[in-house]
Amino acid sequence: MKAVTILGARPQFIKASAVSRVFNQQGIAEILLHTGQHYDNNMSDIFFRELDIPVPKYNLGIGSGGHGKQTGEMLVKIEALLMQEKPDWVVIYGDTNSTLAGALAAAKLHIPIAHVEAGLRSFNRKMPEEINRIVADQLSNLLFAPTEQSVINLAKEGYADKKVRLVGDVMYDAAIYFADKALEQSKILSHYHLAAQQYALVTIHRAENTDDSVRLRAICKCLAELTDELDIVLPLHPRTRKMLTEFNLLQLLDHPRIKLIDPVGFIDMVMLEKNAKLIVTDSGGVQKEAYFYNVPCITLRDETEWVELVEAGFNKLISPLQLNQGTHKEIINFINHYPTKNSKNFYGQGNTAHLIVDALKNFQG
Repeated sequence: MKAVTILGARPQFIKASAVSRVFNQQGIAEILLHTGQHYDNNMSDIFFRELDIPVPKYNLGIGSGGHGKQTGEMLVKIEALLMQEKPDWVVIYGDTNSTLAGALAAAKLHIPIAHVEAGLRSFNRKMPEEINRIVADQLSNLLFAPTEQSVINLAKEGYADKKVRLVGDVMYDAAIYFADKALEQSKILSHYHLAAQQYALVTIHRAENTDDSVRLRAICKCLAELTDELDIVLPLHPRTRKMLTEFNLLQLLDHPRIKLIDPVGFIDMVMLEKNAKLIVTDSGGVQKEAYFYNVPCITLRDETEWVELVEAGFNKLISPLQLNQGTHKEIINFINHYPTKNSKNFYGQGNTAHLIVDALKNFQG
């Protein structure tokens, strides 16, 4: 069996690392294709070595751009490479433009598609990710659902049971695998003079927050108020830094208890997450990682795909438009009343990658 895996954003490489290890263990040929959708200096040989996966065979170098231009360029180049490689499967992850382009190219060439993280829904079609995931699910031959809720979403949309597999979340596999590596290898806490359980880790990168001056200003003000209780560590996404500068908001974060740092590698990020007192984010993946490491999480969005975490009290959803002077007290109260993690795990048993590879090998179309 030969599989082409389409990747474009850093979180997708992290997810794919778990499946790639199983492909390698079982002697299955996997070709990694990086569209170049998201580029940063961490997308280097060091980053791939951290994840224990090979440097992709193909890097299309597409880079950033409008949705139509970016997706169109990917489609042309992915199609050519699929015709050349003739894989048995195309594996796609999540909900990026790379996911969409990979699905479209494979479907038109009649190559079976496996969608990892199928069935997630925000029910907000203003989000480009929502359109991408809906189309990817429609075109895929196997839908690997990470949660019971994602299976319900797919059932409501009329997908046949034979296409849907509840396998758990590959991010949980990755969290287990990399937790010990972070403890052994990361020096980031000492580098930034951070004490465990004394800081809040913040990640803000979604365009809906960074490109809206009202939302971004509200987030900055809330973080400044949180310094009454906690140090703040904020690895600045390039888009976030750019917009903070354009909106003249960096001054709101000029505080001795706020550390603005450059983006970090995955191992360092795991270490920061595991040792935080609180995580504040608009990232889908970081919400789950907070749960995996038993850290209270505030999600600064209007909705989340990981509704089970909100319903169980592990994640508190707050729209940036609802932030006010009293919000930081509400957040501290949430930390103080964070629930004890029960025996139920929403995201599988840490064997998701094996379940995915077994399903691909045994699929009868």
